[in-house]
Order: sequence, then structure tokens, then C-alpha cells
Amino acid sequence: MAAVRSATVRRDGRAALLYLLPAGILLGALLVYPIYQLVVISLYDYGQPQAAGAAPLVFLGLDNYVTLLADVQFWTVLGKTVGFAAACVIGSLVVGTALAVLASRVRAFPRTLLFLAALGAWATPAIAGSYVWLFLFDTDFGLVNEVLSGIGFTGMEHHSWTFGTFGTFGLVAAEVIWCSFPFVMVTMYAGISGVPKETLEAAALDGASVWRTTRSVILPAVRPLLTIATVQSIIWDFKVFTQIYVMTNGGGIAGRNLILNVYAYQQAFAGQEYGLGSAIGVVMTLLLLSITGLYVRSQRRSAAWL
Repeated sequence: MAAVRSATVRRDGRAALLYLLPAGILLGALLVYPIYQLVVISLYDYGQPQAAGAAPLVFLGLDNYVTLLADVQFWTVLGKTVGFAAACVIGSLVVGTALAVLASRVRAFPRTLLFLAALGAWATPAIAGSYVWLFLFDTDFGLVNEVLSGIGFTGMEHHSWTFGTFGTFGLVAAEVIWCSFPFVMVTMYAGISGVPKETLEAAALDGASVWRTTRSVILPAVRPLLTIATVQSIIWDFKVFTQIYVMTNGGGIAGRNLILNVYAYQQAFAGQEYGLGSAIGVVMTLLLLSITGLYVRSQRRSAAWL
């Protein structure tokens, strides 16, 4: 019996590898070679003269990484990036999951309206959405300031939402959450729809509240989908570029709202230090792989205890 089971597992494993082979080849062509080139460029003194062929390449080894890690601004930007991404991920998960639970409890017509509204946010291009949010929160003509001052908050008249560091990050994070929560919402709604109705009815008969049912019944059932949504959100929000660049005009006053993607752009293209910009890209890739790997590992461990 054990031998038959082992042979079946090996056969299934080979079949799975054959099914995954085309996708693996495509991912290799689209990801492995560009990452390889990124690593190679990060090891050279590669600026505009080298890119134009007017100067020879000079191999620096790890000097770009040493320069980067010795830069105080890099560590400041890294801290801001991690905090900003964490706020966006948590916000997207909370809003998306809450709306998914709501969608599972309302009738078909309001649920359709909710999904259409979410689809509109999801389909809006990042640049267009950023400019819409800037207009809504404009100092002189923004609807938000007018509404707040009209209901009694007179101090919000002509308030600048993009002057302070935390206010600007909060505004950009809200826009990122607005365009990111639909993915979490749809993913979690699919998982919630798959929870057996008998389980939910049993929880209701036992007198469990909506919060208790969500925490003790629904979330454990959709844990794999929650892991996928979290990993995707980490990857997307950690490498946000368009919203920050547009809404802060390239990183804010004196670079107060820089994150790693914008910082890498400034170093590589504005400063024409492509080698240093590539080093930042390699560090970002390693950080993302480490964060997502640790999160998936922690989820597997917690699932094993259940």
C-alpha cells in the first residue's frame, strides 16, 4: 500500500511539473533575465556616458551597495517605505475583508452596486486616480475642505493636505487603499462564498455575533486566500511609484515623502547613476522576497497548530 501511494505521489508530482513548465519558462524569460541584468548593472560604474557608449564600463564589485548602505538617506527612506507599505497593506486588507463580509450578507442588488463601485476603483488608472484625489483635497478648490468647513470645521478652510510629511503619506495611502481594496474584496468574497452555509447557520444558532462569526469561522476558512491577498498587497504596496510621484510632485518638499521606488528613480535617471539605482532595485527585491517568505512561513506554522 505504501509503495502504491508513493508511486502515485511521484506520478502526480511529475504531472504537476509538466503543467507548470510552460508558466515556468514564461516567468523565466520575463523575470530571470531582467533581474540578472539588474544585478550585473549594480556591480558597475554605469552612468549616462557608459549607457551611450562614450566611456568604458568600470567594474566596482559591491561598491555601489557599500555606498548605498552607508547613506543615511537610504535608511530614512527605507523606514518610511516600510511604514507606508504596512499602512497600505493593513488598510487594504481591513477594508477589503470588511466589504467582502458585507457583500456576503446583503441582497443581490446592493451587492451588485458594491461590486460595480469597487470595479470602478480597481479599473481607474493610477495617474488618473491620483489627480482626482489631489483635486478632491485641493487647498483652495477641494470638495473635502469645503465640506469640512461647511459643517463647522472652520480650521480646515484652505488646509493643505500635502504639506506635512504624515498628512501627505496619509493622503497617498488612502488613495492606494482605495484602488487596492477591490482585489482583496473579490478574493475574500470568493472564499467566504465557499464557506458551508451549515457552519454559518450553526454559529448563528449558538448566538455568535457577526464579529465572532467572522473571526472564529470565516477567517480560518479563508486563510489560504487571505495569505495570497496579503502577499500580493505587500508586493504591490511596497513598490508603489505612481501615486507617490504624482501626488507629492516627485517625493515631496526636500524629499520628505520619498519611498524606495521614487528614490531609485531619482538616483538612476535624475542623477544618472544607473548602477546605484540598480543596487536599490536589487535590495528592494531581496527585501520583498524576505518579507513575503517570512509571512508565508508564519502562516504555514500557524495553520499547522490549528
